Amino acid sequence: MNGEKSLNSTNIYHLQQRIAEYEDEEAYKQLFFHYFLPLKSFSYSIIKSKETAEEIVSDIFLDIWVKRKQLCAIEDLKMYLYTSVRNNSARRLHQNKKATFFSLDEVQVEFASPDENAEAILMTHELSFKINTAIEELPQRCRIIFKLAKEDKLKYKEIAVLLNVSIKTIDCQIAIAVKKIASVLNIPIKKTSTAEC
Repeated sequence: MNGEKSLNSTNIYHLQQRIAEYEDEEAYKQLFFHYFLPLKSFSYSIIKSKETAEEIVSDIFLDIWVKRKQLCAIEDLKMYLYTSVRNNSARRLHQNKKATFFSLDEVQVEFASPDENAEAILMTHELSFKINTAIEELPQRCRIIFKLAKEDKLKYKEIAVLLNVSIKTIDCQIAIAVKKIASVLNIPIKKTSTAEC
């Protein structure tokens, strides 16, 4: 599991090549397990159904395997996957006639548990609890942007494209999140204006 979490863009592209050129099922599994949970969480934040989110992400990965010969043509697989999840989740919402669009302010976000050993979890339990509480109290828009940036490691530019917001909005929302977490942990931070957020 730790090896899967440390995949970088070079490793990802290498996996893409192995899948496209050699139909390498082991490479496909690594790719699947590396992205499945964060993509499922992102889909759930839009669709509000864990089963449907799982189905959407599974379908996207099935499509990746079916079209594996074209996989090397995708320059930024991470962005491709997140965009596919966003589009398919929004499409499913529309098909279910629950909504024709989604608002960031209504998005529910779940953060994955950190992958640590038992001793580290015990030592940081109180700190983790405080941080998680602070994150849970963030406004919905702020929470999803914080999750995509800090947990899913998307770049601000990628988040801006994905959520159709400005990079300035992302800066402001991250600043709000950091300020909230710092206040809960009693960490003094330099004052910045968030009035224009």
